[in-house]
Amino acid sequence: MTQHRFQVFPLLAAVMCVAAGLALRRYGYSIGLTFPVVKYGASVIWGSMVYFLALSVLPHTQRLTVALAAGAFSIVLELFRLFHTDALDAFRLTTIGALLLGRVFSFWNIAAYLAGIGLACAVSAWLGPAASPSSAPSAS
Repeated sequence: MTQHRFQVFPLLAAVMCVAAGLALRRYGYSIGLTFPVVKYGASVIWGSMVYFLALSVLPHTQRLTVALAAGAFSIVLELFRLFHTDALDAFRLTTIGALLLGRVFSFWNIAAYLAGIGLACAVSAWLGPAASPSSAPSAS
């Protein structure tokens, strides 16, 4: 039973990141936050979410390796914004398309994603075994 609680942490953390990122994008301006705080704050949170999702699918992997995989994924996805087709650009104009793929390439986005991944990795390490699926006790 305890083992499942430990394995759920990264998914719960990812869901919390989604909620925080959407809340920041939705309410950030109305509470007086500036464009860079809202835009890049949400990107930092997105990077954290990617790390926690990677941690959940790579449960027996060292945190640094998970962080490198999350960073590679984030960079590839950002580079994908440089690829354009009519159908892809139409999808990017939708809300879900903007959330999943983004619209405009930016090196600043990559920096924010990597900062979020580093922050999530540090939080995961600080929380210790509770934040790592691989540290759960075995069922034997």
